[in-house]
Amino acid sequence: MRQFVVVGHDAPTTPDPISFDDLPGAGRLDLLCRCVGASVFLSHGIRDDVRVHLVHDDTFTITFDSASLRHLHPDERNVAARIRDALAARDEAIGHMPADVSPGVECRRMGVEATLDRLDREGTLVELHEDGDPLVEAEPPADPIFVLSDHNDFTEAEADLLAERSDRRVRVGPELLHADHTITVAHNWLDTDGYTTY
Repeated sequence: MRQFVVVGHDAPTTPDPISFDDLPGAGRLDLLCRCVGASVFLSHGIRDDVRVHLVHDDTFTITFDSASLRHLHPDERNVAARIRDALAARDEAIGHMPADVSPGVECRRMGVEATLDRLDREGTLVELHEDGDPLVEAEPPADPIFVLSDHNDFTEAEADLLAERSDRRVRVGPELLHADHTITVAHNWLDTDGYTTY
């Protein structure tokens, strides 16, 4: 299982501000939609055993599970519609019990720390950060849980939390990449067993 936790610092927590004509204006929802696409889609297909968790403003976490997703298309508007539906169902997320939005999509009333707590025993926590060790020098873990930020840096509290919880801190290359591109590089690293098998 591969998992990605994307921290959306400005992401909306209600469906109201989401306009399909201005996804960047809704807390850079366009970037979060692209992160979902990079996580779960292949050309003309969908990846097996991938989950992406979008943490919205440290309040709600929306999870897309590739194993059970149905009728999700790779365009940003389609993904944004699922996110809007998830936020519309947020009142049904009670405690840490999720609101079921549609097949493969859930919304939980959880911020960053609670999401990491929930995922803690499911794999190796890997922080993706520009100051990390080079990815090419690392050994791919069996069940990675990659944590990365949106267009903003991690907050001080998030950085402290990740310093305490992460098993590894790596960078994908010498240049700063968009979050969705970083996910693509991480997938390629795993697909090639650390760039050794093609």
